[in-house]
Amino acid sequence: MIEQQTFNNRYRLDRKLGEGGMATVYSGTDTLLRRRVAIKVLRSQYAADAEFVRRFYQEAESAARLSHPNIVNTYDVGREGDTYYIVMELVDGPSLGEIIAADGKLPEPVAIDYAAQICNGLAYAHRQGLLHRDIKPANVLVTKDDVVKLSDFGIARAVSQHTMALTKPGLVMGSVFYISPEQAQGHELDEASDLYSVGIVLYQMLTGELPYNGESPVTVALKHIGDPVPSLDTKKLGVSPALAAIVNKLLQKRPENRFSSASEVATALREARERPSVAAYSISDDAPTQTFRTVPPPRRSPMPDRSYTSISEEEERRSRLGGGVIIILAILAVLATGVGYYLFGRNPIALPVAGATIKVADYTNMTDSQAQAAVVNAGLVARFIKTSSDTVPANHIIRQNPPAGSSVQKNATIELVVSNGLPTLGLRDVRDFNAGDAQRILQDDGFKVKVAKKYDNTPIDTVVDQDPKAGSRLRKGSNVTLIVSQGAESIKVPQFIGLTVDEATALAKKNAINLDTSQRAAYPNTPNGVVATQDLAPGTSVDRGSTVHAVISNGAGVTNAGQTASVPNVVNTGYQQAIDAITHAGFTPVVKYSTQLDNNGNIIEQQPAAGTQASANSTVTITLSTNGEVPDTDGMAVQDAQALLLSYGYRVTQIQYTTSEGADGKAVRTDPPAGTNLAPGSALTLVVNGVSH
Repeated sequence: MIEQQTFNNRYRLDRKLGEGGMATVYSGTDTLLRRRVAIKVLRSQYAADAEFVRRFYQEAESAARLSHPNIVNTYDVGREGDTYYIVMELVDGPSLGEIIAADGKLPEPVAIDYAAQICNGLAYAHRQGLLHRDIKPANVLVTKDDVVKLSDFGIARAVSQHTMALTKPGLVMGSVFYISPEQAQGHELDEASDLYSVGIVLYQMLTGELPYNGESPVTVALKHIGDPVPSLDTKKLGVSPALAAIVNKLLQKRPENRFSSASEVATALREARERPSVAAYSISDDAPTQTFRTVPPPRRSPMPDRSYTSISEEEERRSRLGGGVIIILAILAVLATGVGYYLFGRNPIALPVAGATIKVADYTNMTDSQAQAAVVNAGLVARFIKTSSDTVPANHIIRQNPPAGSSVQKNATIELVVSNGLPTLGLRDVRDFNAGDAQRILQDDGFKVKVAKKYDNTPIDTVVDQDPKAGSRLRKGSNVTLIVSQGAESIKVPQFIGLTVDEATALAKKNAINLDTSQRAAYPNTPNGVVATQDLAPGTSVDRGSTVHAVISNGAGVTNAGQTASVPNVVNTGYQQAIDAITHAGFTPVVKYSTQLDNNGNIIEQQPAAGTQASANSTVTITLSTNGEVPDTDGMAVQDAQALLLSYGYRVTQIQYTTSEGADGKAVRTDPPAGTNLAPGSALTLVVNGVSH
């Protein structure tokens, strides 16, 4: 099973989407950029061919430079062992082949729209000097927003250059139905070859069928070369004359008789949509470019192509004859006009009307209900086609066919294209992204972004949730709310001193603090089981879940109220040793800091001085020497790391756990990291290898 395999430690294969003649397609994940991708894995017979691999890399790299809305983006090309793959944009939608298989022929406006988008993508690729060579419905993907995207530029060209004969392995059976005559003969290809394939695809969209079929690839190829140009029955199929003429011109056998560029085709399609009854190109059937015996290879036709500048004798004869006929018809027309005026001009008589016509009104910008009423009142029939629009409000007419001012018969059908609002877009999953990056991504996708903050244990400015959920389909310009972490909620450390263990534990739980009560010691003036000291002073701000260490009195040597005790000498002792000595003597320690280059971690001053008699439970202020720099705790036991940080004047207010770095159960690092200049008395986070209990 190849699923769940990861290429280059980056591209994970999630599930199979489909198989073709050259590759198997998977949906996958780019784990580095955290985005969904499509991964095409080439079949083994191509991977074993060094010449194909060379061409494949060359063409795939060329395709990767194409960036156009109607072309599937190619992100990467690589190799894993003996397997070659390309990483592409994952298109959320079916192929045109699947749409035709499910729906049969497509409505003319849809076919025009799809074909125009195909030509837009081709025009861009041709300008970059790259031919596709394998235009077919399986290589045309349609998003849920009806955006058409061409795929397989690199792989199609590599296979085409590698496979010049129909009998060699590699030419996909489906592709032969769409190849141009010159491609079937192994001739040099140009932009017109791609346009011929567009013509086949457009023919199939309009009829639901292929123009040429056969029992074998060779038979179909011979029909492309030798059979007449197929024509569309405009009355039977309901295809407009303008569009039928475009298909005919695209399917001409000679490349020079087709359109000159994909941009010209796109322009012609737009004109056909606006003026469907006007055939701007004459329907013709150019002579086959080659004739064949029973089997290939081809031979030259005995009737060579004519140039644009030469006219045969037969054509000249027909031209002279046509000119004479025109003159005769003109004379007859003048005579008929004179006779008509003589008979009817002086005394007009009523002539029968061959059917009243209706002038089409302008319905654009009306609402669909207003347009419906207006069309019906005019004695016509309305047919609505819905589509998205960036500029026209929902339920308003974008355009109409026939256009305003046209004359039509009563009960004629008026096509009204209605806006259903802005196009819908799929919402990406940006959870775990940095808030700034997520906001830019969604804004680039066309959404409006709002940010809502919440307390969370994830790093500050991390997106912890989004509303609506990822995968939702929204109108362009819709609002998306990002729920962003503002870090763990800070709370004030309560006063635990003087409370029993149970009381202190309950208070800590209420405030989301972990209270460590494992240490016990003798305190002269504190009853047994009562908190005598705590390491974080009341009122200190800490994150939720932080730990406060308390020392519980064991009740030994309780003194009477007002009793005094001698202050111990803690100068030149370590931090923890000084704290223990002061608390055991019945005093409360208060820590100050002095930044120095030497004697770090030791007490350099105390107040009151050693030997002074002071009231029990009064404070003793000690000064700790630190260098103001976070020490390195990597690899230390957690308790040792905490003790070291305390001796440098830093409080561990939160412990985070990780399983991706460091030794098991050991400290990994601090946040801020070791070496950071940080004011003594500051709080920091200790990162530990392991799992939180």
